[in-house]
Amino acid sequence: MSMALVLVVSLLLGGCGGGKAPAKGDVVVFVAVPLSGFMANGGQTVLGGVRLAAEELNRSGGLLGYRVVVRPLDDEADSDVAVAQVEQIQQALSGGEHVLAVIGHLNSGQTLAAMELYQGMPLLVITPTSSEQSLTGRGYTNFFRVNASDTVQAAVDARFLVDKLGARRVAVVFNNTEYGRGLAALLVQELEQRGGQAVLQLEVEEGQSRYEQEVPQIQAAQPDAVFYAGYEIETPYLRAALVAAGVSVPMLASDGAFLGATIDEAAGAAEGLYVSAFAPSPRNVADARWLEAYQAVEYRNPDTYSVNGYVALQVLADGVRQAGALDARAVADALRKNSHPTLLNDLRYQPNGDLVDAQIWIYQVVNGEFQQVQE
Repeated sequence: MSMALVLVVSLLLGGCGGGKAPAKGDVVVFVAVPLSGFMANGGQTVLGGVRLAAEELNRSGGLLGYRVVVRPLDDEADSDVAVAQVEQIQQALSGGEHVLAVIGHLNSGQTLAAMELYQGMPLLVITPTSSEQSLTGRGYTNFFRVNASDTVQAAVDARFLVDKLGARRVAVVFNNTEYGRGLAALLVQELEQRGGQAVLQLEVEEGQSRYEQEVPQIQAAQPDAVFYAGYEIETPYLRAALVAAGVSVPMLASDGAFLGATIDEAAGAAEGLYVSAFAPSPRNVADARWLEAYQAVEYRNPDTYSVNGYVALQVLADGVRQAGALDARAVADALRKNSHPTLLNDLRYQPNGDLVDAQIWIYQVVNGEFQQVQE
């Protein structure tokens, strides 16, 4: 999508004439992601994308004349903290503030925990990156995602491993989270359906950085490829350990590793690594003016999940425009019934909140940067 079209979309979403300031008051969108601790970078990139989209909306009249206020909530990548933070949202509602939505969480574990409370609140939840399959199988009426589910990711990744890389024997390594375990189990099933097999299934700790015990197990399994389901806080160290041990078979990491830290923290070993992703890199989908606008709002460069945050607010705003109201139920109905133009493409929803025709992108680290190899 060209920048000109992005600006046209922003004007349409505003519901008012171009250049008019919002005049009816504020509508609050909470962004619940890790903003401190070991996964802060991922959360901050999502928040930056939401902030840019909100700034564009407010410059063109806001949402139906209301100014969009983005309010961060730090879930610290901890499910107990995520649940405790919901009290701030409840206080805002009880205090008479117009809370429209929560964009979050970054991780499936925190989304699963907080949705037990969100499902009974008069707001929408749009996750930018949570992919655990059961989230859309629990009957939530106010939950949507702008990313593919792990079922889609597992199918694409298994096909890439078997058909593109020629791997039949795959060592499947995963971290001990709902996300890591669930994605690994789905990938094993998909491999078997394509004539491959998981010759090793190995669980590691979330945030683990040393792999002296695990690397020999991977070597002993003699795989054609290694798949890792986890985050950027483990992937670079696992990759570096494998390369140092002379393991030269291809390695594919899941979407949780699609951040610059995977390259930066791998001690030069990330070259050649494949990573699957829920959205293209910003440089592949936006032009220089979008990047400059992001830098003006955030004072930093966008990273991979910035696109997801931006698109999440675009989808929410278009639902409001099509509903002609800020009522959560009306907006949810509009999201399910219509298509929604975004920086990525036109998104459409299934009744359960999953995307129709959800996509996964495959990247490879080439010359120290993510380069797209498959869409």
